[in-house]
Amino acid sequence: MTRVVVVGDLMTDTVARAAYPLAKGSDTPAAVTTHGGGSGANVAAWLAVEGIDVAFVGRRGSDILGRNRDMELMGYGVDARLVMDGDRPTGTCVVMVTHKGDRTMLSDPGANAALLPEDIERCRDLFSQGTHLHLSGYSLINEGSRKAAIHTLDLARKAQMSVSVDGGSSSPLKRMGAEPFLEWTQGARLLVVNAKESEILTGRDSPEQAAKVLTAWYPQVVIKTGEDGALWYTNGRPEPITVAAEPVEKIADGTGAGDAFVAGLLPSWLDGKQPADALTAGCRLAARAMQHLGARPSLDVVDNQIT
Repeated sequence: MTRVVVVGDLMTDTVARAAYPLAKGSDTPAAVTTHGGGSGANVAAWLAVEGIDVAFVGRRGSDILGRNRDMELMGYGVDARLVMDGDRPTGTCVVMVTHKGDRTMLSDPGANAALLPEDIERCRDLFSQGTHLHLSGYSLINEGSRKAAIHTLDLARKAQMSVSVDGGSSSPLKRMGAEPFLEWTQGARLLVVNAKESEILTGRDSPEQAAKVLTAWYPQVVIKTGEDGALWYTNGRPEPITVAAEPVEKIADGTGAGDAFVAGLLPSWLDGKQPADALTAGCRLAARAMQHLGARPSLDVVDNQIT
């Protein structure tokens, strides 16, 4: 199986789930929990649990949260290559979940915003032909880490690695603009975005139309369509391939489901399986992620698998 190198963001997520409608200017009862997060780190954790040889390159603070996140990744079996930042804290994200399940995220990138090309150079041994790179879109969207992300893509191209990229998040992607993102990531073999991100990149509100437009930049495009599942469009094919979402009886937490989807999809795609099989694997892992709290696999499950 192809080794995967993930470059991206590492966060601590504080998730607040409101029991009732938010009472503005007052108190609302909520369940508040803390978990490891960051899109790139989440993908790496889920890949490791799926048995994939995976390395993660990122940056953390010298605080206890950073040390905990580092140890968590190692606990999953990830080859964690984290640069410790003595000036900035580990990135944090406050995830506000309404009583109806809608999510709003307030993010402080912290040390993620200081990821440098030199940090990537320290991990040059990871960049070799036959290895796959997955780059978190957050690293491109964040101005502080952008040079490092672009350098990462350059190294991967020179090493003749296969490359996949995700869209990060729709709101900051919109602020940055579609044209720079498309320019910087051109040459990636696979783009994975959600429906809103695909609309921002193309101006098309139909995922099918957006996917077809995006194949002008990427040979293969995957668009996550939420409750409808996902679709796959290959350049030159007349129609996209669609797969329905796997049903979940009760959603405990949707945070990180998109990252789990990527981690389910990549191994099948890298093994040369059919697009429908890869999409199904992605939807399966996304459904699994939604059945427990937090954006990462349960460490209890990981311990049981090891023992």
